[in-house]
Amino acid sequence: MVQTAVEKVFKEILPFWEEIPDTDRDYICQNCSVLTYSRGQHIHNGNECSGVIFVRSGSLRLYMMSDEGRDITLYRLHRGDMCMLSASCVLDAVTFDVFVDAEEDSECYVISGPAFAAVSERNPCVKIFALETAVSRFSDVMWVMQQILFMSMDRRLAIFLSDESARTGCDSIALTHGQIARYMGSAREVVSRMLKYFANEGIVEVYRGGIRIIDKKRLRSLI
Repeated sequence: MVQTAVEKVFKEILPFWEEIPDTDRDYICQNCSVLTYSRGQHIHNGNECSGVIFVRSGSLRLYMMSDEGRDITLYRLHRGDMCMLSASCVLDAVTFDVFVDAEEDSECYVISGPAFAAVSERNPCVKIFALETAVSRFSDVMWVMQQILFMSMDRRLAIFLSDESARTGCDSIALTHGQIARYMGSAREVVSRMLKYFANEGIVEVYRGGIRIIDKKRLRSLI
């Protein structure tokens, strides 16, 4: 039953699914686990090969950590997203440590790294998919670096709030100042100060545990 459900999902989301032999499709399904993670749970540590993660529900955060314990969010994964950077045995070029935490209660399909690597070696279309997926995520990482290095804080915050509102389809963003700071790679005090400025300008309303956008046009003008 579980294998049938997994195969149905993979048929919809993996473009190479119909191109590989039945034996490899069965092999992937047999080496796939349905796992649930609690909010705040640590999922992947450094360059270990945890496997290829597909998010069925919830939200995951990928980040790097310095020797001093400071972290920077690289990107977040939501329903329908797939993570290749957690499978270092599939992508030999991934030589840096990436950490993954569950931001919400999440359900994921996790394909064994060695199993996915074996199938990709036999099927070039699978390897191409893995590389393309990784490259698209590296683009997300470079966008984060560009914002941190070259953009003013007000513009970065305006981009974050606009993107989050577009993602959820809601003007209210249920994130604390600390969470926003962590996602943006900034300090909580800096985010709080900038949100106070936005509130004084009538762009947002700050309430306990969240922010509501009240002037989208003005917010977009800052981007």
